[in-house]
Amino acid sequence: MSGIRKNPSRPIVGVGAVVFKGDNVLLIKRGKPPKKGEWSLPGGGQQLGETVLQAVHREILEETGIKIKIERLLDVVDFIEPARNPSQNTLKYHYTLIDYGAEYVSGDLRAMSDACEARFFSLAEALSLPLWTETKRIIQVAATARDEDTQKLKEI
Repeated sequence: MSGIRKNPSRPIVGVGAVVFKGDNVLLIKRGKPPKKGEWSLPGGGQQLGETVLQAVHREILEETGIKIKIERLLDVVDFIEPARNPSQNTLKYHYTLIDYGAEYVSGDLRAMSDACEARFFSLAEALSLPLWTETKRIIQVAATARDEDTQKLKEI
């Protein structure tokens, strides 16, 4: 799959998750392009024959060694990076990213696969990092949805 990721002829479906453990959110430091060395949501490319939800579970386990419970669909966003030479009229990357909200279930957190680091941050710490603007927005969407769920449970 890695051979078709750069300079694609079509968008690639990627999945990710905002994973909470208590009040903390999971981020990974990317070990490969795009955005190598930057903190990001864990996730990756969907494989042929795999459902989106299966891909989320697999990618989180492969990158971090943990199991999760998916709570909700958060949003679908596009990551489009033009080629360095705009006159070529090509794209370096085009991912359609499907992001979910999830809760930690089990496992010992460790960086694996495409991640060179993995850790849980407080929400404030995570949002203070130099993250892609869409990553920050998705984390905020997840935190708001989680807070609304907590409030609804209190009202019951």
